[in-house]
Amino acid sequence: MNVVLWIVQVLLAALYVMSGLAKLTRPKDKLVGKYPWMETFSQGAVRFIGVMEVLGAAGLILPAATGIVPVLTPIAAAGFTVMMIVAAAVHVRRREPSGLAVTVILLALTALVVWGRFGPYAV
Repeated sequence: MNVVLWIVQVLLAALYVMSGLAKLTRPKDKLVGKYPWMETFSQGAVRFIGVMEVLGAAGLILPAATGIVPVLTPIAAAGFTVMMIVAAAVHVRRREPSGLAVTVILLALTALVVWGRFGPYAV
């Protein structure tokens, strides 16, 4: 199970880094087609979400891999879990079922990491 958790952590980190860097480097207007929810958020809020995604992705990998304060890994996963709950609420409010499906999958994967790294497979 430890290997499965590492695979999930790496996949999540890769997804969140790509998503976060897109939000940090591209103007909101160019991203609205890919992320319709951005219509209702300011450029600053989108950039903040991007920063949190990049930092959280680092938190999923670096603390556990280096052994320096490894408790930060499940804390980063818990942060993503909360972020995905809020994202799910936004998608429900905006009636975006396709966005909701992806969000629920990410929510389940981050919750798995929280459970595993706080519980029986703590690093």
